[in-house]
Amino acid sequence: MGDGTVFTPDIGFVRSLKNSGADTMKQCYQCATCSTVCELTPSDNPFPRKEMIMAQWGLKDELVADPDIWLCHNCNDCSKYCPRGARPGDVLSVLRKAVIAENAFPRFMGTIVGNTKLLLVALMIPVVLFLCVLNASGHLNIPDGEVVFRKFFPIQLVDSIFVSTAMAVVFVFAISVGKFWRKLNVNPYKLMAHSMLLPSLLETLKEIVLHKKFQKCGANLDRTWTHRLVLFGFIGLFITTNWAVFNLYVLKWDSPYVKDDPNILMILGSQAAVMLYYAAFKIFGNVSALVLFIGSLMLFSNRMKDKGVNSVSSSFDWIFATIVFLVCITGLASEMLRFANIAQLAYPVYFVHLVFVFYIIAYLPYSKLAHMVYRTTAIVYAKMANRDVM
Repeated sequence: MGDGTVFTPDIGFVRSLKNSGADTMKQCYQCATCSTVCELTPSDNPFPRKEMIMAQWGLKDELVADPDIWLCHNCNDCSKYCPRGARPGDVLSVLRKAVIAENAFPRFMGTIVGNTKLLLVALMIPVVLFLCVLNASGHLNIPDGEVVFRKFFPIQLVDSIFVSTAMAVVFVFAISVGKFWRKLNVNPYKLMAHSMLLPSLLETLKEIVLHKKFQKCGANLDRTWTHRLVLFGFIGLFITTNWAVFNLYVLKWDSPYVKDDPNILMILGSQAAVMLYYAAFKIFGNVSALVLFIGSLMLFSNRMKDKGVNSVSSSFDWIFATIVFLVCITGLASEMLRFANIAQLAYPVYFVHLVFVFYIIAYLPYSKLAHMVYRTTAIVYAKMANRDVM
């Protein structure tokens, strides 16, 4: 008798996949239609056929070390043409969520974030934190006079909270992605240095920015612009945030009301240049917010409309779409209320906006946004191992 490979099924893992939205995976009978219609799958050991049977068997260790579930861009061509309604696209989506939870550090955070039953708990953490900070600093009140948000929540306090949170997120992500990379590098496509890290990374980033692979989708092609708007909206707001930090801590200025400051005038040359600079800053930030807002609306629209595909969005996806939408709404609303000088509404709405922003930043390693990092890492690895379709 020849030597064989011993697999250890994880029945609990199978149950968790079914409870998370992969309840149809048992309907798959390995006809390979899904792998045949997919425009993104490599010809060597194509997905998602093998992932479907691995999920049925509960091969958790093999699945969390499989880069192919990240090469999938959830086009759902596979689900559209599946003769059994097994929804391979949804199964791979659930598997990606499982990978994020498996690599989460600390582990319990992967359970809290993305769970609708614990969403209130996740939101109450920044609420309590902010209330404690405002109370300790003597700012737990509605300031008198013109609406100026830094009178309510001083910029130094906001920066200290969000900068320290962002640093913690980078540290956590480094640990989580390090675990993920080590698991990838023991699978059958173990890195063989076919190409170097930097060229693979640059090629991957180019694909992401241009959305080249999304354009190969058939059943769900309209997601291309949705993803573009959400991606560029976040990038624009990230640039805006760093621009604001530069204005505040380098130029020592964050408002047009100090246009006569001699230091600002010396740097920018004239009052007209100062006002033009400030206008460019405000326009860029507002356009970025508007782009993200339109993208968030399209997220909802794409998930609710009939695409001719038997597909179900998970709570993981809905929570992400909802939080992004609420960030946009509260951000735009707080700005309009500030212009209208309605203090009793402006400050509470701004507080809520900060809560949602904190949610996105602090829980990034465990939320749908973590896809950006995990997918990038997996695609880079796949290119280095000569696995990805170039």
